[in-house]
Amino acid sequence: MTSLRFRLLFGTLFWIAASVLVAGWGLGRLFHQHVSAQFHAELQTHLDQLTAHLEIDDQGRPTLNLPLGDPRFDKPFSGLYWQIDRLSEAGVPASGAALRSRSLWDQALAIPANALADGEVHQHRIIGPRGAMLGAVERSLTLEDRPLQLIVAADERLMIKPVARFKGELWLALGVLGFGLALAALLQVFVGLAPLRKLQAALGRVRDGQAQRMEGRFPSELTPLVTEFNSVLMQNAEVVARARTQAGNLAHALKTPLSVLANAADAPENRNTDLARLVAAQIETARKQVDYHLARAQAVATARLPGARTPVEPVVEGLLRTMRRIHAGRGLELHVEPMPSSLAFRGEEHDLQEMLGNLIDNACKWARSRVEIRAHDGQGRLLVSVDDDGKGVAAGQRDAILRRGVRADEQVAGTGLGLAIVGDLAHMYGGSLMLADSPLGGLRAVLSLASAR
Repeated sequence: MTSLRFRLLFGTLFWIAASVLVAGWGLGRLFHQHVSAQFHAELQTHLDQLTAHLEIDDQGRPTLNLPLGDPRFDKPFSGLYWQIDRLSEAGVPASGAALRSRSLWDQALAIPANALADGEVHQHRIIGPRGAMLGAVERSLTLEDRPLQLIVAADERLMIKPVARFKGELWLALGVLGFGLALAALLQVFVGLAPLRKLQAALGRVRDGQAQRMEGRFPSELTPLVTEFNSVLMQNAEVVARARTQAGNLAHALKTPLSVLANAADAPENRNTDLARLVAAQIETARKQVDYHLARAQAVATARLPGARTPVEPVVEGLLRTMRRIHAGRGLELHVEPMPSSLAFRGEEHDLQEMLGNLIDNACKWARSRVEIRAHDGQGRLLVSVDDDGKGVAAGQRDAILRRGVRADEQVAGTGLGLAIVGDLAHMYGGSLMLADSPLGGLRAVLSLASAR
């Protein structure tokens, strides 16, 4: 359960469902108790009316001076009944009811034998006409020395049906309420987490080089996070600037004494000595190392810097103008395939110039008459290929020339560091450099880098 959205939804929906279930069960039970109390209270009321209207006639038979007010007592099998029985000296009802409601028709109510004090009321559940389950109240009464048993009963379906109808409507209402609450929870979660999606989009713009810092209005809860992140970005930029400055200072600090030594070795009185030649060779080696490690240090400082974004087309066009001037005397045709203006490198412009400049310059040195450059986006990667129509490089030598200081041909001017620098820079940016056969007959160099969307 790693999703914050899933956690919030699961917790909220779980408690909504639990609350609805508990509320439904509790309200249903309360209503059932209420209806049951009303049901038995109504039976008690009818029993009190039956007692109040009971009298003994001249023949000593129980009779009612007034009929009970509920018309259901006069409707056969209506579900509401009363009955009066004579009791023997042992308190057992005599055979045959002395008096009963018309609703009983030809049926009689049978109450389990029990000893009740005079006037005491007892509740029962009995089986009545047509097998219906009845709730009944019973009272023993002595009137003019005649022990009597008064019974009022009602079909429990008169209580069960309203409860069932209420529960059905209750669960329907709670279902609608639960659905509304669940929908509100979904909206709350999606609306509440919308600033996180906005934060993600802002981070994406920084990552893709479209912005140098996170911008936009965020809720107060996220503002400290955004502020701290922007502070980290600023600190990283300052660290990169200091690293580049220090690398440049170190390079200048080393180049000055190297130039002094080179001038001393090249002086007329020292030029042809063995020591001068040794010093000149070592100075050249030191310069190569300084250039190489300077480029590497600058690349390390900026390769992971967020927010860097460099359009490819202007860099390529600028390099081609430079190469046409450098190699003007050879009559080379430098051709660039059209590329989208939105194509961009996720990194520093200087590093892209360093990589493409070395590749194009290397191709121009080896080409006979034509160099072709292509750049496109391949599945989220920036792919740049540089082809020449030179004599190419054997497959077995390609890995070797990517190593620092190794040259394919000593007759061509160079330090042997160009392709090594390109490979190292590409690797620092999470990319790669691959050499292959070119359709033009020479060498193809394919540079794969992170693309800025």
